[in-house]
Amino acid sequence: MKLGLAIDLDTCVGCHACATACKQWNTSGTIGPLTDTNPYGKNPNGAWLNRIRTFEVGESPQSKTVNMPLSCMHCEDAACVTVCPTGASYKRDEDGIVLIDQDRCMGCNLCAWACPYGARELDPGSGTMKKCTLCVDRIYDEQLPESERQPACVITCPTNSRVFGDFDDPESEVSKLHKQRDGKPLMPELGYNPVNTYLPPREPIQRPQGGKVLGKVKQIVNRIIYR
Repeated sequence: MKLGLAIDLDTCVGCHACATACKQWNTSGTIGPLTDTNPYGKNPNGAWLNRIRTFEVGESPQSKTVNMPLSCMHCEDAACVTVCPTGASYKRDEDGIVLIDQDRCMGCNLCAWACPYGARELDPGSGTMKKCTLCVDRIYDEQLPESERQPACVITCPTNSRVFGDFDDPESEVSKLHKQRDGKPLMPELGYNPVNTYLPPREPIQRPQGGKVLGKVKQIVNRIIYR
């Protein structure tokens, strides 16, 4: 089993609902609480396990805004696990999830420096490292309805841009999306083999210039009036 996320960059609107839901769930979850710094002030900050980066592709007027959520990629060959001096960072054999043993983490930051995705954050409150767990305490909770045994970010996403599943199962939705949409891992050249995959944005629709559109509208109006 190889659990992970397929994230659709074409439909993500950058609303930060995933980041907020992640923060809420994990504050009361297995790695919580998560520290907040000046949460209601001018410059709020704190420990976040999921952040959204935004950039533009293409040239105006055909440019497109791409919102790119970033969290732990649960790499198959995770550098954060390799460098951890206490064994606090580890990758589970049964499902491939990368986790941190909070009791063994000494907050040395080596894993954060080794992670090329910036997916780990030192929590100043606990002095330990925090990261996405794929809501491991939720996805295996048999007291929840099966439809709710998904990461909080997936359940919350209003555009269904995030899909959770087993990449080792060719019939799973994530595997099918990865194949159909030519899913891309982030920075595969580094050799860490990230599990999470990104579904690339589709090509923008080539719309006619404004003058041509107005010309067509005038032609239609004239036909209606003078027919």
